[in-house]
Amino acid sequence: MMNMDENKLENIISDPIPKNPIPSDTTPSEPLSMDSAEGPETSGRVRSRAVRFLIDVAETLILSILLFVGINAVSARIRVDGHSMEPSLQSGEFVIVNKLAYKLGSPDIGDVIVFHYPRDPDQEYIKRVIGLPNDSIEISDGSVYVNDELIDEPYIAAPPNYQNETNVPEDSLFVLGDNRNNSSDSHNWGPVPMEFVIGKALIVYWPPEKWGLIHQPAFARAAP
Repeated sequence: MMNMDENKLENIISDPIPKNPIPSDTTPSEPLSMDSAEGPETSGRVRSRAVRFLIDVAETLILSILLFVGINAVSARIRVDGHSMEPSLQSGEFVIVNKLAYKLGSPDIGDVIVFHYPRDPDQEYIKRVIGLPNDSIEISDGSVYVNDELIDEPYIAAPPNYQNETNVPEDSLFVLGDNRNNSSDSHNWGPVPMEFVIGKALIVYWPPEKWGLIHQPAFARAAP
């Protein structure tokens, strides 16, 4: 009995438990790559960022256009050409013009204005207001009189060496250059209709060293 049992035990030990082999023609499945696993979500994020970028660009362009239109509706930038406004303004300087000044208010004697030249509206002139609508202007002996009152003009280059008498029409302005003897202005070709006025010159902004407000004194009567 012992011999039989020992032989059975030996056979059991010598024969290992069979394993399930992997068929030779079967390969393990490859894991999914991150690109294929996240493809739709990543593509969606890229499209979302592109759309957001385009919206930002469109908003910036629209805002820029609105600012440009708004700024040009209320102001203008004018380059001074020539020497007729010396010493107050020099040729080559750039000035900012308030286009709403006379839509919201009225011009005053001493204002520096920009306007379309009445004989050629394509040209823009810059001069100083000397007479208002219905004023009587007289220029004689180097002095300027408004309604028979001598006015003080500390801004001129030299007294005028010409004579002139003008009654300013309704809705018009009488203008002169500060360089009185080197200026084409109302003493040559008459008053400026208000409809030709662009606005009031306020600031010299170029060149930088010339930056500042334009001298526009209130109308001053000369002392007797």
